[in-house]
Amino acid sequence: MNTPNTGRESDTLLDDRLRMQPPKRYGVFLLNDDYTTMEFVVEVLTEIFMLGQEQAVAVMLLVHHEGKGLCGTYTRDIALTKQQQVMQRAQAEGHPLQCTVEEV
Repeated sequence: MNTPNTGRESDTLLDDRLRMQPPKRYGVFLLNDDYTTMEFVVEVLTEIFMLGQEQAVAVMLLVHHEGKGLCGTYTRDIALTKQQQVMQRAQAEGHPLQCTVEEV
């Protein structure tokens, strides 16, 4: 025997659909400056973002020529952690390298 559809059931289905959506993704970008060495940028890309050497060089060149380069896309918390790691590393090494996080 079927029971009539109540408002509560449709609200629950809507809530389930909203909860099942994947989390938003955030891009972590490095910004070009005239002081940070290309070698340091490649080092950051390989050690913090775990990029291979060739891919790290490609991203570094993108930063150098375009002014900004995508290092990776992550959930919000991971993206913010990566940004913080870059900023701390750059400060410790005396580089003015900047890193931003943007929703993609």
